[in-house]
Amino acid sequence: MTFLIVVHLIVSIMLIVAVLLQSGKGSSMANVFGGGGMETVFGAETPAIMNRITTILAVLFMVNCILLTTVSFKYRGGSVIQREVQKGSVPQSEEPVQSVPTTPSTNVPPAQNN
Repeated sequence: MTFLIVVHLIVSIMLIVAVLLQSGKGSSMANVFGGGGMETVFGAETPAIMNRITTILAVLFMVNCILLTTVSFKYRGGSVIQREVQKGSVPQSEEPVQSVPTTPSTNVPPAQNN
């Protein structure tokens, strides 16, 4: 369980970095002000490589989320609600519920008109 959490944190950080390194669709204006240096760092194929890396990291993130969910469910022993129902300790209200009369009372004082 601890190993999966560590892997999840590493993949999460790498996915954040990969998304932030990519240039957006409106990057032409950023290139005017000197933001176009990314293409020269990793070569001409940077967008394709970054897209592939982001896709792989996203798939790893989703698979790890599913693994963490199933492992934690088995590790904890099921749902909390199911455990409480099996114990028979379903919480009940402490005050008894008073019944409401279905017929109107005959001792109603008349309405006062002022």
